[in-house]
Amino acid sequence: MSHPLGLIAGNGRFPFLVAEAARRSGRRVVAVAVEEEAAPELAASVDEIHWVGLGQLGRCIEVLKSAGVSEAVMAGQVQHRRIFSGIVPDLKLAGVLLRLAVKNTDSLIGGVADALGREGIRLLPSTTLLADQMASAGAMSRRRPTAAERQDIAYGVKVARALAALDLGQTVVIKDRAAVALEAMEGTDEVIRRAGRLAGPGTTVVKLAKPRQDMRFDVPVVGARTVVLAAADEAGVAVWGLDPGDGEGG
Repeated sequence: MSHPLGLIAGNGRFPFLVAEAARRSGRRVVAVAVEEEAAPELAASVDEIHWVGLGQLGRCIEVLKSAGVSEAVMAGQVQHRRIFSGIVPDLKLAGVLLRLAVKNTDSLIGGVADALGREGIRLLPSTTLLADQMASAGAMSRRRPTAAERQDIAYGVKVARALAALDLGQTVVIKDRAAVALEAMEGTDEVIRRAGRLAGPGTTVVKLAKPRQDMRFDVPVVGARTVVLAAADEAGVAVWGLDPGDGEGG
């Protein structure tokens, strides 16, 4: 019998997809759900669930080790504003924070991943079980981008790469070769809403992986909720350009 898989769950649909894929493969799923973020409904999709506060790294490790977990996946968003304003760290997380040379989201979660590794829990890429749901090369919809939309995508890629290289955000919204909105700490949905207010319908959204993106915990995904938002009249997104992190996005 395979070892149980640990699922460290934030918000959104992503944790449900990972849990369902793991159980289809025959693995028992032990979830550590972030109290401030994860959906209560996740309990029905896993074999065992424990609710842990955002700063309780020691409790997270204790739960996973007690369940015999040696491999874990982080899935689901934790809002950046919570990470930097809502954490009351326990001793384990405080030790991680003291080791950080740069206090940004990637370095913090990378430090958490290192702490898990020191306890014998290997953090897997969060897409390990979901390769069939990643963006593929080329057009993924029936309608292909127009020549003007392709120009917007190309410009958006250039802007998004510069933004991502500074570790500021991964999403940009373009219209008529002009940058309408750039992502910072607010997340993809809020960038799209802001662009809709500023430029109206007909925008192009480009979302890219960062250079040296750590796919264990930070995958540039677009969920169903975001797609529905983008299609709404007040957002009016016409085209998406996506890069899943391997340089092949469509």
